[in-house]
Amino acid sequence: MTKRRLYLQNAALLTASGLVLRVLGMGFRVVLSAYLGGEGMGLYQLILALYMVFVSLATAGINVAATRLAAQSLARGQGMGATLRGLCTTALGFGTAAMVAQALLAGPAARWLLHDVRAETALRILAPSLPFMAVAGAVRGCFLATRRVKANVAIQLVEQLVRMGVAVAALRVLARWGAGYGCAAALLGNTVSEGISCLLLVLAAGRTKEFARRPGEPLHPYTRRELYEIVLPVEGSRLLASGLQAVESSLIPYTLALYTGSRAVAMTQYGNLKGMALPLLFFPFSVLAALSGLLMPEIARACTRKDGAAARRLIGTMLRLTGGFSVLAGVFFAVLGPQLAQLVYRDAEVGAYVQILGCIAPFMYLESMVDGVLKGLGEQLATFRYSLADSVLRIAAICLLLPRYGMPGFLAVMIASNLFTFTLNTRRMLKVAAAI
Repeated sequence: MTKRRLYLQNAALLTASGLVLRVLGMGFRVVLSAYLGGEGMGLYQLILALYMVFVSLATAGINVAATRLAAQSLARGQGMGATLRGLCTTALGFGTAAMVAQALLAGPAARWLLHDVRAETALRILAPSLPFMAVAGAVRGCFLATRRVKANVAIQLVEQLVRMGVAVAALRVLARWGAGYGCAAALLGNTVSEGISCLLLVLAAGRTKEFARRPGEPLHPYTRRELYEIVLPVEGSRLLASGLQAVESSLIPYTLALYTGSRAVAMTQYGNLKGMALPLLFFPFSVLAALSGLLMPEIARACTRKDGAAARRLIGTMLRLTGGFSVLAGVFFAVLGPQLAQLVYRDAEVGAYVQILGCIAPFMYLESMVDGVLKGLGEQLATFRYSLADSVLRIAAICLLLPRYGMPGFLAVMIASNLFTFTLNTRRMLKVAAAI
């Protein structure tokens, strides 16, 4: 099979699997909302926001390092066996450190950062998933470097089905005991599915010829410096970004409660918006995400060849397709958002949020696509700077506006934030593309 045909086959496979996973994920959200309600979904979102800090510690750097170092080993003709073992050992170290940190900090973080002690049990249940997630990330990176995506795709589907099955089974028993136990039940599915996914990936790697030992294969195919020059910058930037997002997430219900006078009402509003309305708004984006998966490597390849005309043509195609699709989606949500939310969630408040944010859905979709293009152009540092500035401004605006204006204030913050990042990213993309 030629390289181009293999690339197209892999792209089609990743696109189709991405669509299936998003459909399953959206269905899972609907089931969760039925069991947990608005307040429970708010708590669920808070827990995930803090969990992502420890996920960044466990996986952020090693995922990137795995793909790069594995590709480097292949280019040097060294084989992949020693590379895979070394990366998995490093990943296990990062994952174990993240697990211990999350387990030890679950209680204090739930009380003082999330302001909700009900989160502690779920955080402790999630902690054992981190070593599995880290090792799985290293193996996935090696599979991607060898252009073998079938195992990745199949195992991701199994992982999602296991997550949903375990969560629903546990929710049937524990959801009646309250939101804290309901979230713990839902997130038990994460830990079990990550363990099974890791095991299946390791078994698949053991049966892959590229990962077998070769005669004369170097014991250490990459240096520590090569490893940590990749891991540490990525790890630091992702930790900072996820930490700021966790702080922002914890502040939203806290400041909303100052306006409403009730923590339960604030958590319900937060859950309705973050846990239900936004996933519904971004569900059509799965089509654009598939387009992104096909276009981004082509844009990166054009930039590598210094083919500015091709890069600009691809970017123009992306903007036209995304713009047209996102305008249609925005009009649909602005007109039929309340009816759609009533059909899916049976909640009028969610419908109001969908209708309001539907007006800026085109900018949300475009901003996400432009961010991906910038990364394809090698502008990760620029996107990180813009994201960091946006997070700081959002936190300041939340502290100032939400205690006084409540949820309308937060919707205004979201709209302003999206327009801010869209403008900065788009200007940067056009400037870089023009200079190629």
